[in-house]
Amino acid sequence: MKAPCNDFKRRLAAGEVLNGFWLSLASPVASEALSLAGFDWLLFDGEHSPVDVAGVQPLLQAAATGTASAVVRPAWNDKVLIKRLLDIGAQTLLVPFVQSAEEAAAAVLASRYPPHGVRGVAGATRASRYGQTEDYFAVANREICVLVQVETGEALGRLEEIAAVDGVDGVFIGPSDLAASMGHLGRPGHPEVQAALKDAAARIAATGKAPGILATNAADARRYVDWGYRFVAAGVDIGVLMAGAKAMLAEVRGS
Repeated sequence: MKAPCNDFKRRLAAGEVLNGFWLSLASPVASEALSLAGFDWLLFDGEHSPVDVAGVQPLLQAAATGTASAVVRPAWNDKVLIKRLLDIGAQTLLVPFVQSAEEAAAAVLASRYPPHGVRGVAGATRASRYGQTEDYFAVANREICVLVQVETGEALGRLEEIAAVDGVDGVFIGPSDLAASMGHLGRPGHPEVQAALKDAAARIAATGKAPGILATNAADARRYVDWGYRFVAAGVDIGVLMAGAKAMLAEVRGS
């Protein structure tokens, strides 16, 4: 049995634009259903949701039903969390709050086995099909995709240094936290923030790395793609659920 290939990493390196969706409900049912909706990737959020590492595994198992690639965001840039998520089968990680090249390098090292990193070695994990693959240790480092999240003005000032770190495959800009750090808490649509987002896409692309971002609606997602972002989440599960439910209620009430 062969170890799985990372289709997300392959397609990102090929220059494709990948349309994604953000999941925070921690529901295997939602995970399975949305994996069949046609998205290129799904993000399972371990930072701003109640799910812990053990709760991520059933989400990954459910998502394996469909065709969307799984991306997992750990709660922090922590080598123990990264090791545990990789062991349960995550191949692509979105590491939050990366402020410097050194922090980006630490995330990469945590995702690699020695001698190229510090990831602890375990044999019978879900990542290696419970020890049934014949080549997992030979290909694991190559198949892991590391995306780092830049979400403050301070980190934005070091964008090229962060993106240049070997092993970083993409740089994701967090609009909400960036807006807060720029003095526009709760207003990612502020013109100053939007200008910074547009500039960031060009700067990341100039380093040869893929820019990524989260949108909360289709119009924003299309604009971000036009600006050069190549992995874009077009919405968040709880937001889509609430908007759909409220629209239905308004229609029922005739309001």
